Amino acid sequence: MSVRARRGKRRKLKNEINVVPYIDVMLVLLIIFMVTAPLMNLGVDVQLPQSNAKSITEQKDPVVVSVDRDGNYFLAIEAGSNEAVDTASLQAKVRALVANNPDLAVYVAADGAGSYQNVMDAMALLQNAGVEKVGLMSQPRQDGTP
Repeated sequence: MSVRARRGKRRKLKNEINVVPYIDVMLVLLIIFMVTAPLMNLGVDVQLPQSNAKSITEQKDPVVVSVDRDGNYFLAIEAGSNEAVDTASLQAKVRALVANNPDLAVYVAADGAGSYQNVMDAMALLQNAGVEKVGLMSQPRQDGTP
């Protein structure tokens, strides 16, 4: 009788899934994504012009950094004043302007026939000078195509 009693008291198998390990894995993945997501934003904030865009109206004249075909820099702080500068003086002058006004609008105007590397170098110089937002200038098309 003791053998029969043992057979009757066997445990039944559970048909439920234990989800606790899955929840632990999901929480670890959530923490990893929350930590790495802010690090994914690399580069310079650039506001690229679109075709048929309206012009920006501001109360003050923006600071314009012009880059010619040969990669020479020109700085225009006020409308009509365009002075040739080298990289060190460009960074120093823009850094001083940003120190006075952190929300300073800085635009890069480059020659269309020039190298794209010249534009990227100008944007890197502005970023090193502390400018957070850089806009690219363009002229509207004359033929009306987008």
